[in-house]
Amino acid sequence: MKSTVVGSFPVEVKEPSSAKDKLLNAFGAYDPFKEAIKSSVISQLDAGVDIISDGQVRGDMVSIFTQYIPGMKIVDGNTEIVSKIRNPTQEISVKDLQFAKKVMKDYFKGSIPEGKGVKGIITGPNTIVHSSRIAGFYKNKEDAIIDLAHSLKFEVDAIAKKVEPAYIQIDEPFLSTGMVDMKTAREAIGILHDGLEVPLAMHVCGILKDAFKDISKFDVDILDFEFAGNNVNLDVLKENYNLVSDKKIGFGCLDSSVNTVDDIGDVDNLVTEAIEIVGKDNLLLDPDCGLRRAPKDVAFEKLRLMNEIKDKYS
Repeated sequence: MKSTVVGSFPVEVKEPSSAKDKLLNAFGAYDPFKEAIKSSVISQLDAGVDIISDGQVRGDMVSIFTQYIPGMKIVDGNTEIVSKIRNPTQEISVKDLQFAKKVMKDYFKGSIPEGKGVKGIITGPNTIVHSSRIAGFYKNKEDAIIDLAHSLKFEVDAIAKKVEPAYIQIDEPFLSTGMVDMKTAREAIGILHDGLEVPLAMHVCGILKDAFKDISKFDVDILDFEFAGNNVNLDVLKENYNLVSDKKIGFGCLDSSVNTVDDIGDVDNLVTEAIEIVGKDNLLLDPDCGLRRAPKDVAFEKLRLMNEIKDKYS
């Protein structure tokens, strides 16, 4: 059994303090987010997380990608689709992931242990389009989703080639809402997975009752769901596990909707039930969703608690 995070971590953006950083800042070359990435990575590793993220420190899950995709425009903090969606103008998360991996190597004194690593995280085309307003060009969301999948494929392939991650995760929270055309959604995820040589995961939060059977058909290697804040999902998994027995399960066992540390007994009981359904070798423990909104000390203690339970069953 391994542990991971869904993505985001509390952000600490600091002003430059060293002479070098102050000089870089004077020339507009100081990156205030690098220290935030480093802090996030070290916190995850100190807590015992096996597969870390870069902390997703640079912005919300939609605009962090759409600001670099022609055809999409950010207006008053919201994304609008204004023309045909084309390929990104640059690699979006590669440098941050490479830096996170360097921090991880330094943490382990030069060599990342087997079974540990960093993962790339991309907000999925279905969720981005359904979170955006179509202001021009497209007559329906489905055509925009497919074009955006082809655009995001460049980022997926760049992460796979230049970062060599443990796996890549696509965040698609909208798939549980009933608002998404599942046929189009599967096609879009298939575009992202095509030819990929590292495992592909898909994170879907929300209640799964009406969407699970459709989601089980997606071409991914790992399905990641929330179970702590939506424990009804445990029954859904139990009743339908045969549909996903060929995949690993990312098991949300920490309630990310509350900014307090979870009860260790409740988390332990939840993990025990998951092991009975899935088997510990098919489980990746993680929080229900990102931890950005929690105080940093609370986020750390949540992850530490989760890994204490992981170690108990390892």
